[in-house]
Amino acid sequence: MSKRWWWLAALAAVGVVSAAAFWRLRSPSAQAIQAQPQALQRSLQFSARVASLYRVDVGATITGRVQTVRVREGDAVRAGQTLIELEETELQAALAQALAGEQQAAARLQGVRGSGRSGVAAAVAQAESVLVAAQADARRTQELVASGFLSPARQDESSRAVAVAQAQLDAARAQAQAVAEKGSDIAQAQAQATLARAATQSAQARLAQARISAPTDARVLQRAVEPGQIVQPGRALLTLSLQGPLQLVALVDERFLQQLQPGQSAQVRADAFPDQVFGARVLSIAPLVDAQRGAVEVKLEVTLAPDALRARLREDLTLSVDVTTGRREQALVVPLDALRPGGPGADDGSDEMATLWLVQDGRVTARSVRTGLRNLRAVEVLQGLAAGEQVLVGAAPEPGSRVRATVSAAPTGNIGGTARAGQRDGDAGSAISNAMGR
Repeated sequence: MSKRWWWLAALAAVGVVSAAAFWRLRSPSAQAIQAQPQALQRSLQFSARVASLYRVDVGATITGRVQTVRVREGDAVRAGQTLIELEETELQAALAQALAGEQQAAARLQGVRGSGRSGVAAAVAQAESVLVAAQADARRTQELVASGFLSPARQDESSRAVAVAQAQLDAARAQAQAVAEKGSDIAQAQAQATLARAATQSAQARLAQARISAPTDARVLQRAVEPGQIVQPGRALLTLSLQGPLQLVALVDERFLQQLQPGQSAQVRADAFPDQVFGARVLSIAPLVDAQRGAVEVKLEVTLAPDALRARLREDLTLSVDVTTGRREQALVVPLDALRPGGPGADDGSDEMATLWLVQDGRVTARSVRTGLRNLRAVEVLQGLAAGEQVLVGAAPEPGSRVRATVSAAPTGNIGGTARAGQRDGDAGSAISNAMGR
């Protein structure tokens, strides 16, 4: 009897194992990863061009014929260095004429102050003596008329002589006041001298404008003038790139604006020198978005570049820029294809809620988690997931279903994802393309 029960128990155990195995084989399989902390990086890639901090157009301020052009495109120039010379013959003649006029005005002022004053002083003295003599004659005439020796008509003549002498003295004294230091003649002579000096300074300035000089240390980008040409004010003759920090300018799709911040580091390659990589950082982001292009202007400054490479970075040279827009040294990371419908999901990297499917006791379980930094390959899980838990990726049964998970370790090392964020132009660049593993 005991032997029979033993066989029955053995058969029952075999049946249970067989049933479990059969049930397991009937459970659908799915891929899963085991969540583990690791580094996560997000970057943005776009094209830029080399641009100087300051670029100026240099031209003439007077009309003239070009005599000499002393620089060529690509030349480095120093502050004050002569770049272009205009013909000066007419300007030098005008300066000589102005100098002669200034000398004439100065001589007149000196004459008024010198011999003019002496002559006027002598005239005043003479007029005073004539007046004294006329007054004395008038007194004698009056006495003789009173005594009956002269007629009254003679007294009238002597009175008129006194009046004339007084008028002459008043005129001489007025002339003396005119030639005094604050008099009208001196003021007029000083004004003429000042006008002559201003004419000389104007002629000197026009002569100096015949030589066009560099405003500061710079490099000649473009030359648009040759000897013999007639040039006029307002026309650009040379384009200069002024010495200063080397800048990179890019137009970045407005969809990625939130990822960019001043101070972010970047790796830069020149398309002309692809083997040479140098460092840069985001300097500024334009406050306005170009509505026509749907792009925003971003400026970067070069931080780490050999001097030899800096010399080869020509104006408007095309560059490839890879900006690190986010990094976590240790984060609980899951692939993007682990996110399930029901979570918001976005590409701006902001914290948000999402849904993951986990494997628990052989069944699929849905769980809401809070996500953080993401790139084109993976996303950071901030809350709702623990290290070591199994997360389903790709196609899987619905929550509540049994599942047979094929677990693989999460990718180790730095998980990076790069988005191309160039300016949209028609269909080109309108979709995000992946550049993984950079």
